[in-house]
Amino acid sequence: MKQQVILDWFEQNKRDLPWRKTSPWGVMISEFMLQQTPVKRVLPVWLEWIDRWPTPADLAASKKSDAISAWGRLGYPRRAVRLHESAGVIARDFNNQVPRAIDDLRTLPGVGEYTAAAIASFAYQESALVMDINIRRFFARAIDGIETPTSAPSQIERRLRAELIPSDGALWAAATMELGALICTARTPLCDQCPVKKSCAWRAAGYPKSEIVKKSQAWAGTDRQCRGLIVQHLRENPSATKSALLKLWDDTDQSEKAIKSLIADHLIEATGNRFKLAD
Repeated sequence: MKQQVILDWFEQNKRDLPWRKTSPWGVMISEFMLQQTPVKRVLPVWLEWIDRWPTPADLAASKKSDAISAWGRLGYPRRAVRLHESAGVIARDFNNQVPRAIDDLRTLPGVGEYTAAAIASFAYQESALVMDINIRRFFARAIDGIETPTSAPSQIERRLRAELIPSDGALWAAATMELGALICTARTPLCDQCPVKKSCAWRAAGYPKSEIVKKSQAWAGTDRQCRGLIVQHLRENPSATKSALLKLWDDTDQSEKAIKSLIADHLIEATGNRFKLAD
């Protein structure tokens, strides 16, 4: 694979995203928000967060309920809780500076293998192996001739992709991620605009369909939707009775289950006979 062709493409086509010219803390916020959430939804919320909480200590000094409320409709609000918890650890144990080392990053709440590598790469220009779905899909097509990668990378896949990293590994991660996000998309890839179309194994094979069937995530009627309605109601109201929360959803048993799970996840809490966002 001609890495320089991809790096040159990136320099000419990269998006002007605010977290590409911010602090390591700004990068960390973006990585939490961008998990399973598109850029256009993240942008306004990220701007609000970085303005309101420009350092980890600023977020740590706020209530957890403030973070949950400010998360808005990004979904998966447990990410807000983990980010709030991480801010406290960074402020206390790392002198209010997002750690640089991947091993240190992995000690933070909500920071797994991918997020640690992404923060090290994008915040500190480390040559880490970043393997988000956009990067994995691009490599699967361009190198393996497969439309869709497996649900999780194998050790063999990790080893082979690590061998591709050029001397500027941080730029490589950003470039391949951008190529997967903008050109080598999941549903309607813009193959004619791809800088490596002439060497793409998937194109050469005639774009075979993958045997891996990707199931679309349902939303209507799910526990996630029910939980989201409850959290949103408590964002808009300082507290609510259980009966008021149960009226938000037609299925009482599902509502009861959602309330219990939100309490277990430390997203809401009971105060007497009323519920509110967890402090």
